Amino acid sequence: MALDANAVAKIAHLARLGINPEDVPEYARNLSAILAFVEQLNAVDTTGVIPLAHPLDATQRLRPDAVTETNDRDNFQSVAPQTEDGLYLVPQVIE
Repeated sequence: MALDANAVAKIAHLARLGINPEDVPEYARNLSAILAFVEQLNAVDTTGVIPLAHPLDATQRLRPDAVTETNDRDNFQSVAPQTEDGLYLVPQVIE
């Protein structure tokens, strides 16, 4: 499917893109090449092919959901100017 200058201008308008008029022929050529490649891909018979999430059918390595660090909240909050119920108190900056 070949695109002409009018089609490229319409696509640019719909996408709210500003393109220079002297660049329109290059855009038309590139977009036409992309559409031709998509048509070539669509011509491949894929009946019976199961879609894959990954081409190598790899699985993720999972780790156990375990706590790996100690709770140092009291140590960190000991140097804070103000805390209450385990929360840091900060001055209000937005009214």
